[in-house]
Amino acid sequence: MPEQGAKRKNIFLRWFTLCPFRHTVALFGLALTLAYFALRGNFALMTWVSAHVTRPWHRFSARTLNALPFSVAGLLIAAAILGFLAYAVFCLVTAVRRGGWAARIYRLIFTAVTLILAVYAGFCLLWGVYYYTSDFESQSGIHSQPVSSEQLKSVSLWFAGLASEYGEQVRRDENGLFDEDMDAVFAASPHLYDAVQRLVPCLSGNELRAKPFMFSEAMSYLNFTGFFFPFTGEANINVDSPACMIPSTIAHELAHQRGVAAEDEANFAAVLACLENGDPVYCYSACLLAYIHLGNALYRADREAWAEVYSALSDGVKSDLENNNRYWEKYETPVSTVSDTVYTGFLHSYGQTLGLKSYGACVDLLVAYYYDISAKG
Repeated sequence: MPEQGAKRKNIFLRWFTLCPFRHTVALFGLALTLAYFALRGNFALMTWVSAHVTRPWHRFSARTLNALPFSVAGLLIAAAILGFLAYAVFCLVTAVRRGGWAARIYRLIFTAVTLILAVYAGFCLLWGVYYYTSDFESQSGIHSQPVSSEQLKSVSLWFAGLASEYGEQVRRDENGLFDEDMDAVFAASPHLYDAVQRLVPCLSGNELRAKPFMFSEAMSYLNFTGFFFPFTGEANINVDSPACMIPSTIAHELAHQRGVAAEDEANFAAVLACLENGDPVYCYSACLLAYIHLGNALYRADREAWAEVYSALSDGVKSDLENNNRYWEKYETPVSTVSDTVYTGFLHSYGQTLGLKSYGACVDLLVAYYYDISAKG
């Protein structure tokens, strides 16, 4: 028995010494991930980590990189992918020339395992903790509530009218589509939350700009309009997507940057921030975002009411909505289906049981906040 134990130990040491640094990083990442899942139900601990680790890191990294006009997140992702592919080619070529297939393939596979564990552990620490602290509703005092068909119709009709009103104030191309200067839209993003943070203090944060993502079309294939990268604190935007939705996407990702984790709450925060800001370009895009979610809910609840609300939209708004639908129809591919499935699983791992469908929950917040305004006309 002692001999068998020594033999197993020698085998372990042999494999460990093939790539000791990777084994160490992988074990640390695994330990951090397991600790997160074991302790994430501890509200006090998650709140402390959020306040003393996660938020400070986001503020520091985002401020540090804010002056750069490009997304560092994009560079890091590209470097990781290209670096791994180059290393894979190197391992295979070296194995063909010099042999040692088992050791080299093991290093290659364990490099991938190490990257996955390290990245996921980083997400747990720099993002996942948000899901187990006070949510936006608790911090803001704005609470969702059951929604009746009448309330849903009233708020949908109000946003339809507001979208049509702001739609007359934005620049359009020869085809009648939204055609504002995106450079100006991004330049205005640092001050987007100035007004709303006075109204809702939990949305306070640094004046940081969103950044165009350099591989935007690739994001479209993955069915992403934008993403917040917790390792750099940057809000990244898919600028290949329809321009009319980019301002509201910027607002959504900046909400994540300010600590709003849930997708439904980030959508609501985006609409609220844009409307409080008052910039017609951002207001128009926010109204489109709100109408899409409200309209989809109304369509399922009352088809006739939806038709009535849709008929109230101006031609410009209808053109932008139709253009948005046509754009995303091009990317309804197996790749986008897999991406949705993976991202839904990612949300599930953080306790977001509605997955991608959680985007629709912002309807309750929109109705709760704007119903009285809409009812007054």
